[in-house]
Amino acid sequence: MNETHTQTRFTRDREKVISLTQDLVRIPSVYRPGVGGGNEEKVAHFVADQLKHLGIEVHIEEVEPGRPNVIGIVDSGKPGKTLLFEGHTDVVTEGDHTSWTHDPFGAEIIDGRMYGRGTNDTKGNLACMITAVHSLLQDQEEWSGKIILCIPCDEEGMMIGIKHFIKQGWADGVDGAIICEPEENQVCINQRGAMRVVLKTYGKMAHGAISWSGINPNWRMAKVICELEKLEQREQERLGKHPTLGWPSITPTILQAPVKGDAQINVIPEQCMTTLDIRTVPGQGHEVLQQEIYSIFERLAKDDPDFKADFEVIEDRPWTDTDKEDPVVKAVAQAVQTVQKKEPVYNGVPGATDGTFLHVAGVPIVTIGAGDREVPHQIDEYVDVDELAETTEIYRQAALNFLNEEGAS
Repeated sequence: MNETHTQTRFTRDREKVISLTQDLVRIPSVYRPGVGGGNEEKVAHFVADQLKHLGIEVHIEEVEPGRPNVIGIVDSGKPGKTLLFEGHTDVVTEGDHTSWTHDPFGAEIIDGRMYGRGTNDTKGNLACMITAVHSLLQDQEEWSGKIILCIPCDEEGMMIGIKHFIKQGWADGVDGAIICEPEENQVCINQRGAMRVVLKTYGKMAHGAISWSGINPNWRMAKVICELEKLEQREQERLGKHPTLGWPSITPTILQAPVKGDAQINVIPEQCMTTLDIRTVPGQGHEVLQQEIYSIFERLAKDDPDFKADFEVIEDRPWTDTDKEDPVVKAVAQAVQTVQKKEPVYNGVPGATDGTFLHVAGVPIVTIGAGDREVPHQIDEYVDVDELAETTEIYRQAALNFLNEEGAS
């Protein structure tokens, strides 16, 4: 393909990805419990219609009322590998509209930047993956195997969309997945794990002026939190700072007493609750960390016969690590080198993504996409439109690299 045709295609795809991103951002898809017709439903059906218009086989599966997954299938008709692109439809709350300089759902472009909730995380990258596949079809590119477009709901919550996708068998036989998230087009080959924990200490309700007649769960919780800080320090000393993922961490977030009912300054509560956001790196076992928490309880109970506590893990997302030599990583890295004309930058994802559960399902993953890594969830979220065009070209080239490589599944 000559240079003139390549530039013409790039310009064509750039215009399409910008327009599609604007269309997606202008459809609010914040999860709001109990809102009929809201949530991800409208944007999911818009995406499904776009894919059908391109001649792509489309499946719509409702995960919860108003919360559908969209799956697009592009089959070359030739035996080969299966590549999955994943980009979610939900966005986090915009918060207070008046705090925004730009309409959070306006998708305005000012000085080369598009502003709005989801421009960066991750409707811009969803538009990139759709545009990249459209480009392949439009140019009648030769390739073998199959492309799956996985467009789930609820990545920002408990990730029920990707869990449903996997449970329905869509990930079976997938040879590699590109997770489309804002990573400044760095090739991210690992992710921190996450455990979300609800921890409670128990006491006996009493008058604050007669404290000896009760059992104060707050003193017990304070001791637990101090012990958890020591555990975090030991883990950081043991593992050091990971080159791409940073430090392992144990972070108390919510602290509440009483757990139920109204708080009163002269009443000792019956219970105290904290939530823990535990982030892990390769080398940490989640079951081992849970046993460490039990050991803290046992130690504190030896010195305090009134100590009583328990915890529940409400979400468990393991860390992921994909070898640089895995075919999907190599395909993406080669695409970055081709498009950017420089060596790719390898990095890691500081949080979990839908790719976490694809990894658990046995699918090699690599995360890459347009957008500043630190902009997601902020007021005046934005993405550079030139980066959207670059990402589209990277996805396009990565698909050709991966699907035209020898070695079918």
